Amino acid sequence: MQDVQQIRNVVFFGHGNSGKSTLAEALLFTAGSLKRQGKVDEGTSSMDFEPEETKRKISIGAAFNHLNWQKNDVYLIDTPGDDNFFNETRFAAQVADSALLTVGAVLGVRAQTEKFVDLIKDNNLPCLVCVTKMDRERANFQKTVTGIREATGLNPVILYLPIGAEDAFAGVVDILANKALLFTEGGKAEVAEIPADLADEAASLRESLMESVAETDDELIEKFLEEGTLTDEELKGGLVAAVKAAKVAPVCACAALGNKGSSVVLDALVSLLPSPDQRPARVGTHPKSGEAVERPGKADAPFSALVFKTMADPFAGRLTIFRVFSGTLKGDTFYNTSKATSERFGQLYIMAGKEQKPVEQALPGMVVAVAKLKETTTGDTLCEEGKPILYSMIEPLPSVIAYAVSAKKGDEEKLFSSITRLLDEDLTLKLTREQQTHEILISGVGQVHLEVIGEKIKRKFGVEMELRPPRVPYRETLKGKVTVQGKHKKQSGGRGQFGDCTIEMEPLPRGEQFQFLDKIVGGVIPAQYRPAVEKGIIEAMERGVIAGYPFVDLKVSLIDGSYHTVDSSEMAFKVAGSLAFKKGVVQANPVLLEPIMEVEVRVPKDFVGDVMGDLNSRRGRVLGMDSTSKYEVINANVPQSEILLYALDLTSMTGGRGTFLVKFSHYEEVPAQIAEKIIADYKDKSEE
Repeated sequence: MQDVQQIRNVVFFGHGNSGKSTLAEALLFTAGSLKRQGKVDEGTSSMDFEPEETKRKISIGAAFNHLNWQKNDVYLIDTPGDDNFFNETRFAAQVADSALLTVGAVLGVRAQTEKFVDLIKDNNLPCLVCVTKMDRERANFQKTVTGIREATGLNPVILYLPIGAEDAFAGVVDILANKALLFTEGGKAEVAEIPADLADEAASLRESLMESVAETDDELIEKFLEEGTLTDEELKGGLVAAVKAAKVAPVCACAALGNKGSSVVLDALVSLLPSPDQRPARVGTHPKSGEAVERPGKADAPFSALVFKTMADPFAGRLTIFRVFSGTLKGDTFYNTSKATSERFGQLYIMAGKEQKPVEQALPGMVVAVAKLKETTTGDTLCEEGKPILYSMIEPLPSVIAYAVSAKKGDEEKLFSSITRLLDEDLTLKLTREQQTHEILISGVGQVHLEVIGEKIKRKFGVEMELRPPRVPYRETLKGKVTVQGKHKKQSGGRGQFGDCTIEMEPLPRGEQFQFLDKIVGGVIPAQYRPAVEKGIIEAMERGVIAGYPFVDLKVSLIDGSYHTVDSSEMAFKVAGSLAFKKGVVQANPVLLEPIMEVEVRVPKDFVGDVMGDLNSRRGRVLGMDSTSKYEVINANVPQSEILLYALDLTSMTGGRGTFLVKFSHYEEVPAQIAEKIIADYKDKSEE
């Protein structure tokens, strides 16, 4: 087992199709962790092993592996580049020590790249940038680096200059060591002279590298300004310190599919990125006193870890995956601070793609897994019971799209128990019951997210999920005031039924629901029958009158009536109340109410006009705007019926750069022409 100084923990970020998983595969193969280099397009990659990933050729969940390079143990976390699975990426960013950002040499910086850079900055992660796919047609290294500098606010410094591009990509110039590295078999490279046509460019890049490094340190900048240069030792030491302090981001070039440049990336990774003990101590709180507690990333510190992922493994049962922040975990128990309980575990594993390899102990920086824990879930803190600490976990992304869900072949119980099992694994997935429409809703981060959930459930549990847009919970109310009589009289041999009541109906202010006043004077209706009138009205209100939606905001006064000594009963007065209510509604200008949602949309400045125009076309009212450094925040009220599938439209309108939050605000009257359509639909269905 390694010394902590020789452990690296690196999370891979990059926009979809920028080659993260392919690069991880090449690094694992070059370091000897894999016997052969798999390919994402052929479904043989060790990191994208779930059937849903091989089908779509994208990463869906964070995947883990490790390699050994120059006596250093490197733990890799490969994250999804797709917005639908961004939550996995955010959780991984919280537990990593450093980041490797991939940017494709053809596609360059994309909308998602900016989101990953925000994660890098928010978590203050030292970062290595890899310009990938240098062997593709139209690969342009300089243009890509310029894009990174302009769009992301990272401070990229070129450390390896490519020799050739596209088919002619043959090696790199190591700017720091001032030599060329020409690619050979198996991802390796051999030292050579710098090609004559690149000598001037390499010299000028070395000059700007020296300047960028000097600017990060007061002593170095002083020396550089006085003498105009730094020694090799000062330059290398200054670069390492600047990278670890996240002040510069060194740039490499590679072509992972052809395994060109893997050894160069590995060298940079172990020589420049920090070990766990070189990162700032992790800060948590004491569970009882709430005071701040620090844990340095050292092996002899008290043990602490954060659970950041749970996986339902068909063979091992539930796998709990955590990152060790401090101390050494041995033995078979740990304390779960979040649940205030001790948990026993069997074997400790490190993850290698879809496989788990047993280990005896876990040190800071390691990502390890244990199976079949009873209490522990994602977000929990693990530690020594005598030295407790509680780490906070970032909130999962809010769900933005919801569908009514049912089982295709009627196996509802099996479907909902399957979804419940996936809720442990995926915190952005929600299952709720809509009280009014009686529908069960499944919500997620996007359309693809819910499609993948459906495929997983079918594969793992053998039940098919059906999705349809949810019904909007409209309500009914009235605007006028009316006095009506409801009379129920039935005579059919033997004892009859008789109930007669006169009620006054008027609207209440929004949100007041229902009031019933008994204004009977004298005994025109005996006291025991009056509650039945109220009961009849309440039951009829639940079913609605004009379109089958619950009735709200109504005040009813019971003012008169009559009864029969033999034929009157509670049942008869209940029916009379219901009849009076239905008759009164039709006469008192009934209207439909619709739920209005409070929507907050965050978009880059270029898209504000399009988004505001679109919100207006959805009958939205823009309430105001705020600005942040990168985004405009639009606040609006929009009818729920107009934004059921807004997530899809916003993504296509903004190229995936817009995000939104939505919550219920209040009810408002539905415009007449829309209400007519809803009422007509209801009548058609009733007749059927």
